[in-house]
Amino acid sequence: MVDKQRDFVLRTIEERGIKFVRLWFTDVVGTLKSVAIAPAEVEGAFAEGIGFDGSAIEGYTRSYEADVLAMPDPGTFQILPWRGEIDPTARMFCDILTPDGQPAAADPRNVLKRALAKANDAGFTFYTHPEIEFYLLKSSSFDSGGPVPVDSAGYFDNVPGGTAHDFRRRSVRMLEDLGISVEFSHHEAGPGQNEIDLRYADALTTADNIMTFRTVIKEVAIEQGVYATFMPKPLSGQPGSGMHTHMSLFEGDSNAFFSASGEYHLSTIGRRFIAGLLRHAPEITAVTNQFVNSYKRLWGGDEAPSYVCWGHNNRSALVRVPLYKPTKGQSSRVEYRAIDSAANPYLAYALMLAAGLKGIEEGYELPAEAEDDVWSLSDGERRALGYDPLPANLDSAIRLMEESELVAETLGERVFRHVLANKRREWEAYRAQVTPYELASNLELL
Repeated sequence: MVDKQRDFVLRTIEERGIKFVRLWFTDVVGTLKSVAIAPAEVEGAFAEGIGFDGSAIEGYTRSYEADVLAMPDPGTFQILPWRGEIDPTARMFCDILTPDGQPAAADPRNVLKRALAKANDAGFTFYTHPEIEFYLLKSSSFDSGGPVPVDSAGYFDNVPGGTAHDFRRRSVRMLEDLGISVEFSHHEAGPGQNEIDLRYADALTTADNIMTFRTVIKEVAIEQGVYATFMPKPLSGQPGSGMHTHMSLFEGDSNAFFSASGEYHLSTIGRRFIAGLLRHAPEITAVTNQFVNSYKRLWGGDEAPSYVCWGHNNRSALVRVPLYKPTKGQSSRVEYRAIDSAANPYLAYALMLAAGLKGIEEGYELPAEAEDDVWSLSDGERRALGYDPLPANLDSAIRLMEESELVAETLGERVFRHVLANKRREWEAYRAQVTPYELASNLELL
């Protein structure tokens, strides 16, 4: 299979006159990295990889073990449509290897592959479907001192001649050209906020697609003279940008979450998977919501989940069981609503899967569902119902993560230590800032 994929890549490069091939991978934070090679080097890259200095990449290696290899995955080969016919360019995602050919411990793609292999050993295939939100801003935002949205439209609004229509149409077309299937696209609730939902795929393909998606959105924004941001909460008083992810486990061709006789047609496996997500949600939040700004979204209202609970079609819950389609048992799934659009998808999906699998392995019992609007309850009512809060800020999330055996085991020691170190640096830098809010509130008064 791999040999056929490699032959297809080499043949396509020749037939389409590809001039450059970009090899893509991510660092531990989820920043996309790229190195371009000439077509003549691709066959050698398949055989031996492309060496580079891993110590220069966030979280990869220490200086005394710097050399690593980028090994292109031929199954991810795609021609980049925004490059056009002048110097046609393609890309492939890479697995990062050590010089002796072993998977590099700090490669986020390898972290997800390990988690998927564990699920496979238990007989499961993990599928995901993300709803990705982002803001479109006027490029003049950087001159005006703050973000300026491209429109003042709201949820599902149809704006004749609006920037967002052309933007989404162009983006969806480009994603389809890259082999990434899109299910929905629409204007979201915030001014200039948009959402594009990708179709279900296995989790590794989805994570690769999310990294490609972010690049496409940025490229189309540049092309159309606007700026796209996946910052979780760029505008005060407006909704943040989440990446609600629908998940399901399959055993062969059967959806393991489906039971014709279960409540909401949810199987015991599905219930225990949700229970695992709920129990471990606080300790994985430093990864699913990895920036200081992420907590402005989680605790800023506007439908972001702040408390650990689940519900059937309850959008105020952390985990939602979407309305079941009676004729589509295969569509049974659960939706995790905390993760934001700036998460590293490889690490986040690895941890979400690990939490769910832990619930299955240990037979966790699912607590009673949240039937009320969780946001409208008082703190006392939420405590009485057992709805614990998610971490209130990045510092709290770090403290919970560093005590987590599940996170340490899933990420591996190298990634675990580096994520903690990176997030601690961010929190310390943030804590040292004197903010405009403090100046406006205190400078003249005190």
